[in-house]
Amino acid sequence: MRATVSEIVFDCADPAALVRFWAGLLGGDPVDRGPDWSYVEPPGFVRVAFQRVPEGKSAKNRLHLDLAAGDVEAAAAEAVRRGAERVGGVVRDEQGPFQVLRDPEGNEFCFVGG
Repeated sequence: MRATVSEIVFDCADPAALVRFWAGLLGGDPVDRGPDWSYVEPPGFVRVAFQRVPEGKSAKNRLHLDLAAGDVEAAAAEAVRRGAERVGGVVRDEQGPFQVLRDPEGNEFCFVGG
């Protein structure tokens, strides 16, 4: 048997706010299915959904998204303008530059360049 990814779901406190942050980064229109569930269908990517949970984030993510960005610095600056927080500075290694960030609820993600 082989499965396919139909959506990626983030647990969060405020689905309506978080879906708007991610829609701003990934594209697509935010959809609020109810007060506890929102999603966006970014062009060329699986649905990204947000479900309300009672507990807050308490540790580092075990899974995170790497988002390709032609200009890592510009992408990070835009994400910060939308409510993200940088974790350190842009790192440059033999694979290229990357920037770790946290979304408005503390979920880590990265912008990576080529």
